[in-house]
Formats: sequence, C-alpha cells, structure tokens
Amino acid sequence: MSLVTRLRKARLRIEGSKRSALDMAHGRLTLIGLGFSVLYLIVAARVVDLTLLQGVLPRLNGTVAEQAIETDKQQIAVLRADVTDRNGVLLATSLETASLYADPALISDPVRVAAALSKAVPGAVYGETLEKLQRKGRFIWLKRNLTPEEQYRILEMGEPGLQFKTEYKRIYPQGELAAHMVGYGSVDGQGLAGIERSFDELLAKGGKPLALTLDIRLQHILRRETDRAIREFSARGGAGVIMDVVTGEILAATSLPDFDPQNPSAASPEQLFNNVTLGVYEPGSTMKIFSTAALLDLKNPGLGMTFDTSKPLKVGRHTIHDYHPENRPMTIPEVFMHSSNIGSALMGQMVGTEGLRNFYKDIGMLDPVDIEISEKGRPLAPAQWRDINTLTAAFGHGISVSPLHIVAAASSIVRGGTLVKPTLILNEAQAYGAKNAANESEIRIVSPQTSHRMRQLMRLVVTDGTARQADVPGYNVGGKTGTAEKIVNGRYDRQKKISSFLGFFPMEAPRYAVFIMVDEPKGTKKSYGYATGGWVAAPAVGAVIGHMAPLLGMEPHPLNEEDDLSFTLKPYLHDKKEEGGQLATFTTE
Repeated sequence: MSLVTRLRKARLRIEGSKRSALDMAHGRLTLIGLGFSVLYLIVAARVVDLTLLQGVLPRLNGTVAEQAIETDKQQIAVLRADVTDRNGVLLATSLETASLYADPALISDPVRVAAALSKAVPGAVYGETLEKLQRKGRFIWLKRNLTPEEQYRILEMGEPGLQFKTEYKRIYPQGELAAHMVGYGSVDGQGLAGIERSFDELLAKGGKPLALTLDIRLQHILRRETDRAIREFSARGGAGVIMDVVTGEILAATSLPDFDPQNPSAASPEQLFNNVTLGVYEPGSTMKIFSTAALLDLKNPGLGMTFDTSKPLKVGRHTIHDYHPENRPMTIPEVFMHSSNIGSALMGQMVGTEGLRNFYKDIGMLDPVDIEISEKGRPLAPAQWRDINTLTAAFGHGISVSPLHIVAAASSIVRGGTLVKPTLILNEAQAYGAKNAANESEIRIVSPQTSHRMRQLMRLVVTDGTARQADVPGYNVGGKTGTAEKIVNGRYDRQKKISSFLGFFPMEAPRYAVFIMVDEPKGTKKSYGYATGGWVAAPAVGAVIGHMAPLLGMEPHPLNEEDDLSFTLKPYLHDKKEEGGQLATFTTE
C-alpha cells in the first residue's frame, strides 16, 4: 500500500471521528433543550394553576360577592350620580374607598391575623373574623369601605392574604338634616329609602346630579324650630313642611326624631319612620279648612249665617263638644276663628254626607299623596260614610291623613282654588314662584271667590283667633290651628294630643305654606298648662316665617287695618252678651 493511500485512509478515520463527536454533541444539546422546554412548560402550567385556576375560578364558583369581583372592576368606573338641593349644595355623593377581603388559603396563621385585625379595624370582632379566615373559599369580605387610617394600619401588617378592592361609598354631607327625603342606600350602593330608592336606577347610571326642590337653608330653619318646640313641650316627635304654593315645590321637610343616613342600621324604627309622608294622623281642627271651604263653595251661604253652638250636639249615642265653648250662636267667621267643633259639625251636616265625602276625594284626602318617594301613607277613612262620619270628619275626627295631605290640599284652596301637586324634583327651567308647566292644565277645586273668603278667614284666625302667636308683623300670616286627641287602645286619650298649625304668607297673595306638627306635647308653665296647636305649633311656625322671609329677600309690608283681609270680617263677630234677647254686635279685638 502506497504512502498516499495510507494517508488518505488516516484522514478519513479522523474526519469520521470528528463527525461522530459532533453528532453526539448535537444530540446531547437537543436532549438538554427538550428537558428545559419540558421544565418550562411544567413551571408555566403551575403558574397558570396558581394564578388562574385556583384564583379566579374558585371565586366564580362561590358567592355573589365572589362572582362580582371581576365585573365590579368595570362597574366601579360608573359613579352613582350626586343628589343636590336647589342651589347645588351636596346632599348625597360617592367617594372612592378601599374594601378589605381575604384569601384564607394564603393565610398561614388565622389566629394571629384575626387578633391583629381586631386591633387595626374598629368594629372587627375577633371571633367573627377568625371564623371567616378559616373558610374554604378564596374570597371572603372582611370590611367594606375602610377609612385611609384603617387601610394604612392593615398594610403595616404585611399579610399577603389580606387584599383590597376599590369601591365607592355613599356619603351624606348634610347628615340627618334631610335624611327622610334624601333617603339612604345599602353598602353595595342600592337605594333603600327616599329619593335614593325611588330614583335608584337613574342615579346608578351616573351622570348629571339630581337636583331636589329642597333649600338646605330653609331645611335648617324648619328642623331647628320644630325640634325646639318638641324639646320645649317634652314631646315625642314631630314633623314640618315648607312648600311653595304656586309651584308645589317642597322647600323643606323634616321628620323628628331623625337619623344619620350614613349609619341607618343604628337607628330605631321610630327614627326611620317618615312622619311627613308616611304617618297618618287625625289632624283635628286643621280639617275645618276643608269643611268650611266645602260649605262656602257648594252652598254659598252668607258669612253672617249662624250655627247654634250654645250646647253640645247630640247625634244618637254620640255627643260633640267644643274645647272652649262659646255657648251661643256663632257666625261662619266665628266658628272658624274660635275653632268650634259643634259649628263645624253643623256645617258638615249642611253640606251633606255625599257632598263632603266627594269634596274630600277631590282635594286628595282619600288617596295616598302623589309625591316622588315610596314612603307614602294611605289615608284612613270610614269604609261606609254615615251621617255621624260626616259630622266628625268636618272637624277632623274619624279621618287620618299625613301632614303633606294637609299642606297640599290647603294650598290648593288658598292659591286661587286650583289643585297643586307637591314635588321634590326641581324643574331647572323655573325659579322660586314660577309656575310648573305641569300645573298649566289646572284642575279647579273651589271658585276664586271661595279661595278669597278662605284667605280672609285664615287671616282672622291669626289676628283675632287661636293663632295670634303665629303673627309676624309685615308678613300678614294666616292659617289654622289643630289639636287632636290620639287614639289609644281604641279610645281617645285626652292626655295625648297632636298639636299643629298650618300657616300661609302673605295672605293677600299666598306664596308659601309652613306647617309644623308636634306629637304628644305637654303643657308648660309658660303655656299655662295648655298643649294645643295655638300654644305649641303656632309660635314655631311664626319663628320659621320670621327667619325664612328675609332670607328669601321678602321685605315686610305692614298693612293698614282697612287693607288687612280680616278687617272686612269684623262686622260678623259678636259678643256673648245679650241685650233684650238679641245679640249685641261689635268688633272683637
């Protein structure tokens, strides 16, 4: 074999060895790469299992709160709309807050964490928290709507199993001031009472604030004076309303005792109860506004017509008395001014059972009041009106209505005789005193002449009758007092009364109605032991008018006696004394 041949074979052997080594290395690298790929896939699968399969999916199989955690991230982008008063003052708004939840699977020492949370979060009960932390789910609510300080203390714990979710908490900046009208919501933001409830769907969509007719300045005045009367006469509670008689706008409404809408669960049933629209009561003599208006409008008697109130009125087994009997015949102005039950019952008898019931129906006294909140009481009236029901209903017994019924119906009479619809929602196209477009197609209740006579009579009650303490010089207040005994165990209790006064001003062109009712007042030394509407509610209404009128820019306009509405009624007032068997007529001062 030649040298050249041997060299060629040797080279071939060397090249074969190199190729074999390279092939072996390539194979090893490929095997190693496959190994790393498998390991990567295992790690990736474990990450997916931990973060998704064991994280989100168990939540979606749990409670409603667990299912909502992802969708809520989109929902919270829509803020619940604000609620404001007529001047843009915030009554309800939403603020971003953190809510605390736990993943029990990530908490290694529930006992330690529960103990730490009971110190960091006020109201967190150790045993209750510990029980939650031992549940099998992966999402457990611990505390909704934390304060920044509470969230900071929890973060300091450094516990990975405690996490936060952004939510929005409903805030009521005015507190209890308008709680019954504005209402409140649940922890999840759902409206549960008042405007929050009746406009829940609209508010939940967010957007432009919902403006109410309330004026928070007048709300403050009304609540203060109603509360003052309740305290002065050691009463159980009360209610108040201020309404624009032209538009029907409710400018203020208060029910006492009230509550903090931020924490309604801490309130008693009595505090949550809306006395303005939901409570129905026998109103007493304020109902004489309507029986008198019915007589004047349906029978058109002269104001000098007299009714014999010289002795109690007996009808069957029933006897009707006067609180302060005059024991003489009285004219229509005298019956109204002295608030005679006997005279009013005789007026109701003259109107007739069908006539009086139909009149009460027409002015809305037999149906729930039409207002934009759900808390509305249904009036209580006889299922079958008999003659005796007509007599008692004429002076405010045997029929129960809400304070807002009284205000709305009486406003309809004094503003010219057309029906007014109360409202809580502001029509921004109108200002104070501008007619609502909805009221343009007016429903007439009484004639303009009857409306004028009723304004005269109401002014007389303040100048010469039972409501002298409601008079505010320069604002020509008129109105009607009411005192009704409450029914306890099916019987009237003389010691428990509801005392009220409904005032209007200025009576020559009524603009505003102010009503205050006090539940179970007790007489004082200052009131000589009386707890009637003239002593309890009339002064409170006068105080409200004295403060609100200047606030609204209304200057006092004192009238000469001849210009006062009550002056023309003076010839119809008589004295008790008799001369030669005839009544001696003269002006009562």
